[in-house]
Amino acid sequence: MSIKTREKLIEVARQLFAHKGIENTTMSDIASASYKGRRTIYTYFKNKREIYNAVIESESEQLVGQLREIASADMTPIEKLRRFIDVRLDIVEETVSRQHDTPMFRTLFLREVRKMERIRKTAIEKELELLHQILTDGINAGCFVKEKAQGVYSIMLMMFQGIELSYMRDNFTQMKVNQLKLREQAKQFIADALCTPAQAGV
Repeated sequence: MSIKTREKLIEVARQLFAHKGIENTTMSDIASASYKGRRTIYTYFKNKREIYNAVIESESEQLVGQLREIASADMTPIEKLRRFIDVRLDIVEETVSRQHDTPMFRTLFLREVRKMERIRKTAIEKELELLHQILTDGINAGCFVKEKAQGVYSIMLMMFQGIELSYMRDNFTQMKVNQLKLREQAKQFIADALCTPAQAGV
């Protein structure tokens, strides 16, 4: 019950921060919106900043959680890799779309650049571990060439960041890039870089 209560408080706070901004949201607001007393909130969080940190951590874990499911799924290594790329780009689209839909939410996170960088670093480290797991499984299964696999996961993360920047700038049309085609090209590029010739076209 205590875990569910904490999760509810975090979700309520996330929604309030997104719509009102952290500066305009009070502990009383969170208590009222969650139908809990202020004493209950202080049982889980010392102050509003601590709740905000929990919101950020929750957002990061949700992102990594989707990717973690792929790494443990019953798929071939190349299927996992392609799915990983699709979901990673889906996450970028959803994040950018939410920021455009709720300007206050975007402003909120831009104010916390240092905090977001720390959370981003943690998320990237987790992504690297998951990619390493997929690549290792592919090497052991004979799908990926070991020599090619070295360093590819870092290149993938840089690629994600570049694509994310284009989503933020909404400059695909200006660059004459088709977003759906870009996905397929990205997946094929990575497959060609990693796989044996027989596996690359799978």
